[in-house]
Amino acid sequence: MDGASAAPDTEGLIRRVIEIIEGTRTLPLSSSVKLDNKEEVLELLDEASQRLPEETKQARWMLKEREEFLAKMHREGEDILQAARLQAERMVQRTEIVREAQQAARRIIEEARDEARRLRLEAEDYCDQKLAAFEVVLDRTLKTVTAGREKLSVTPPRVVDPSDVGIAGSYTNGVVGEDDFFDQDLT
Repeated sequence: MDGASAAPDTEGLIRRVIEIIEGTRTLPLSSSVKLDNKEEVLELLDEASQRLPEETKQARWMLKEREEFLAKMHREGEDILQAARLQAERMVQRTEIVREAQQAARRIIEEARDEARRLRLEAEDYCDQKLAAFEVVLDRTLKTVTAGREKLSVTPPRVVDPSDVGIAGSYTNGVVGEDDFFDQDLT
């Protein structure tokens, strides 16, 4: 029992004591037993009692270490869960931001289309109004031109006799000259 590796553990010592007690013989005509190796049993129990606090300390230390390890793993697990929750929340926010941006883009495009449609219709209306006014002016001009042409085609130039006019030589071949057509002195 000089080395820790060669010495039995506390449980081994207690088993050895049990074996010794089980191996004792009962006294004749009695239920009592006679312990021949009392010294050995006491020595084993003493050694077990000395080792018991050390093993208990080790067991407590191992339990404490186990509890600390479990607590650490629990904290790490909570941290991982929290990080996962935050990541999921960020992803949801990004998704929400993207969705909102897409909705805003669709709304802006639709507003731009509506504005373009409105401007096109206004431009068409403006052009139609200007063309209608131009059509009225052209129609009046056409009527004036038509009326003037009708007047010219209905009234042939007057043939004047040279004897009626006091100035000879103003007429050529008996037709009133262009300069005399609008002469207001002629009757």
